[in-house]
Amino acid sequence: MCPQNITVESDALQLTIYIDEEGAAYLDQVIPAGSTPRRPVSKYFDTHRAPLVEVRLAGEGTQKHKSSKSLLGSYIGPRLHYKYHDIRADGGCKTLDVTLSSPKDKITVISHLALYNSTPTLRASATIRNDGNESVIITQITSLVLGGLTTGSEKWWDGYTLSVATNSWFREAQWVQHSLPAIGLDDYGVYGRPENHFASLAHYAISNRGTFSTEGHLPMGLLERCDRGETWLWQVESNGSWRWEIGDWRDGGYLAASGPIESDHDWRQILEPGGEFKTVPVALVHVFDDYESAFGALTTYRRLIRRVHDDNKHLPIIFNDYMNCLMGDPTEGKILALVDPVVKAGAEYFVIDCGWYADDAGWWDDVGEWEPSKKRFPSGFRNLLSKIRAKGLIPGLWIEPEVIGVRSAVATQLPNEAFFQRNGHRVVEKGRYQLDYRHPTVRDRMHSIIQRLVTQYGVGYFKFDYNIDVVQGTDIATSSPGSGQLEHNRAYLSWVNELFDRYPNLVIENCSSGAQRMDYAMLSTHPLQSTSDQQDPDKYAAISAALPSAVTPEQGAVWVYPQAEWDDEVNAFTVVNALLARVHLSGRLDLLSEAQFAIIREGMDVYRAIRADLPSAMPFWPLGLPGWHDDWVALGMKVKRGERVYVAVWRRGGGHGIGLPVSGLRGCDVRAELLYPKAFAAGTECEWDAVEGVLKVKVPATLCARLFCLTVL
Repeated sequence: MCPQNITVESDALQLTIYIDEEGAAYLDQVIPAGSTPRRPVSKYFDTHRAPLVEVRLAGEGTQKHKSSKSLLGSYIGPRLHYKYHDIRADGGCKTLDVTLSSPKDKITVISHLALYNSTPTLRASATIRNDGNESVIITQITSLVLGGLTTGSEKWWDGYTLSVATNSWFREAQWVQHSLPAIGLDDYGVYGRPENHFASLAHYAISNRGTFSTEGHLPMGLLERCDRGETWLWQVESNGSWRWEIGDWRDGGYLAASGPIESDHDWRQILEPGGEFKTVPVALVHVFDDYESAFGALTTYRRLIRRVHDDNKHLPIIFNDYMNCLMGDPTEGKILALVDPVVKAGAEYFVIDCGWYADDAGWWDDVGEWEPSKKRFPSGFRNLLSKIRAKGLIPGLWIEPEVIGVRSAVATQLPNEAFFQRNGHRVVEKGRYQLDYRHPTVRDRMHSIIQRLVTQYGVGYFKFDYNIDVVQGTDIATSSPGSGQLEHNRAYLSWVNELFDRYPNLVIENCSSGAQRMDYAMLSTHPLQSTSDQQDPDKYAAISAALPSAVTPEQGAVWVYPQAEWDDEVNAFTVVNALLARVHLSGRLDLLSEAQFAIIREGMDVYRAIRADLPSAMPFWPLGLPGWHDDWVALGMKVKRGERVYVAVWRRGGGHGIGLPVSGLRGCDVRAELLYPKAFAAGTECEWDAVEGVLKVKVPATLCARLFCLTVL
């Protein structure tokens, strides 16, 4: 056949699929719409292309030019030949479906490539179908493969940096930058030799296994040219196992990404004749600009793909009694003591966190019935929630809907098939059994529990927590343990969506030991994300400032937990942590002095005044993405096309002053004002330098934080 190009363009992005003379398909170009394709410096560019989809079947090895540890290098990828394509438009999105087949392997693969009018972001996934008369076993299938990422530099290994986001409990969303040689991607001197026509075996992979989808790393990567003139940014949208890698492919960088695979996750998918499997989505941003532009594009994309919910428009203030407050030991008396201060502070929800279902503190391995404790609430739990609602607050509850404690009566009431199992035994993790949401008994039982709490108790908010990490998967009624886990993950999200269909006004927060499932499979469904269990406001600042890289501002819930024993600067510091995100108010408000309470109340007033701007705001980082030990940390939000800018700044050491560059406002006449805390205005200085485009700030204390507003005049 004759080589051909298939080009699809949205208002923001253009992609080209190249079909060679043998019918092999490659994702050739992904560039911002309206831009001129930049001819690469590399002399080997004409061979940079990697197969559109890479597939491995059980028993298939790897071609000699690539390691079996890599997502690239299968025999089947090059055998998948183009059959036809289809382009469809749906609102602000265009989707290209490219159908490939391998008669030898009797499989068909459809690559789904979606482009959006409002953001230079590609969303990719793939569907594989068994066209034969016998079952086949899939051990790997990619969602996205793209070569030629580094062709903008002659020395591709020296012209780009890779940043990855570490994400540990209490230390979330911390980005680390690497040079490509530092991660093993370099000029090996092998390409072009007769014995090696393809590449070195070098690649660098980030992979997650288990039900904590973001433990260790976020499913994201950032590749930026050193002159900051080009950026690639991606995310894998999986609430379980996933993998992405970059590597050397024909003298240039490639990206490949997928959900679970056999080598990393014990995943194998059996396809019976006619059977199909669809991969998890992967989003890819490409801009001829810096990383802030890329994160802005990804923020727009995240807003497009998530379920529409009023919570993300109105951003109500949520009080939760856990962090640095009741810490899992709620009682009727303690809660009633907090209600009036919570109302006075301006909160709109009152969430009772863990412990409401247990008579004593030893409830960890006994959870699962979700019945309120009569000992903790002698006047009746329903009566308590009624009192909360009578004060104008919507009551909420904490639940772990995916686990049953090993000592719980429910553990003996449900069939074994309702739990994760390996080799005939239930999986036990930290004294809990993992429920399997593929089983109808599990879904029906939890539906009835939620219905009771919503309709009989008036609960309008749930914090769905999850505190175990099951890496074994389950081998019940599935192709493999990794497949069982993925099927459960998808079934669980289906169940949560059913809840929203039944109760459209219900708010459900996604929590997993803080942010151990901060991924956009979960966040395309849940309106809120718990972002950390960090109890130190000083350390939380680095998390707060980095969060818009991981989650939209209107979804990222940050703790505000004032304490009577803290000085005024520290209490104001914890407020600033949340002012450009979602406020999760906590702390012993009932123990604060009038002066201390006034600081918190002022912060909540400021938040209500600015929160309408946040659902459309775009983040930027005047001092760069924050480092965990940085003396100064800053986060900005641009609203109304930059006509108004909010800048939060935290001092944790260093000198009294700093300059905060604000891109796009250089040369503009700008009014700079302190928004919070105005009570400390006497010790705070802010001056706008229009020539340099810098906000110059001075603050008095070593540990303090401020929120400023810049308005273009």
